[in-house]
Amino acid sequence: MGALIAAIDAVNRLDVGPAAVLVSGDLADHADDAEYEQARELLRALEAPLLVLAGNHDARGALRRHFDLPGSEDEPVQYATEVGALRLVALDTTRPGEDSGELDTGRLAWLDAELRRVPNVPTLVAMHHPPLTTGVPAWDEFALAAADQRALAAVLARHPQVRRVTAGHLHRTIAAELAGRAVLAVPSTYVQAKLDLRAQDLEFGDDPAGFAVHTFLDGQLNSHIQPVASRAGG
Repeated sequence: MGALIAAIDAVNRLDVGPAAVLVSGDLADHADDAEYEQARELLRALEAPLLVLAGNHDARGALRRHFDLPGSEDEPVQYATEVGALRLVALDTTRPGEDSGELDTGRLAWLDAELRRVPNVPTLVAMHHPPLTTGVPAWDEFALAAADQRALAAVLARHPQVRRVTAGHLHRTIAAELAGRAVLAVPSTYVQAKLDLRAQDLEFGDDPAGFAVHTFLDGQLNSHIQPVASRAGG
């Protein structure tokens, strides 16, 4: 909790206030109401509009109730919104009850239609599970399947306005590309995964928490990673 509070404070201290803050999923651990109430109370301190994604630890219905998200009950949590000069398209990659992610034909069709609807605005696609293969067995076991990554690439290839794909889930900063677009997995505001390219089990290290700051200047989308120090007792 201390790292999250420190991240919120750091966001509020940015020289230029953000147009919005995106939380890339896992707002709870066991998806119970008490956890969501605590998360909402902490995030209320943000001095910017809040956007959230569903993560593998979330329950869609509970997330909707506590964060006033569009759609009904257990439908995928998906929406699009304008954030300054950018358009954000939030895509649900979760499999209820599972840690790994998926993109079925329905969700890909929704994304394709949503991107087709507004073709001329620079767009950031956000999801929980990064569409990348790390080569680390422990991480890729809980990832987005390679076939789903290829299907997503086929959709992105049809929509040149998509400038970047951003995600969370892996508890570590990782940069990759898909269909010629930059993919960025952002660090966690909880704990960070320890890098071991042969790891069979997920291990956490003492790297600092962090968050990404996306800026759009003169037609260029830049992403900065900002580490934060956890507050004592968090």
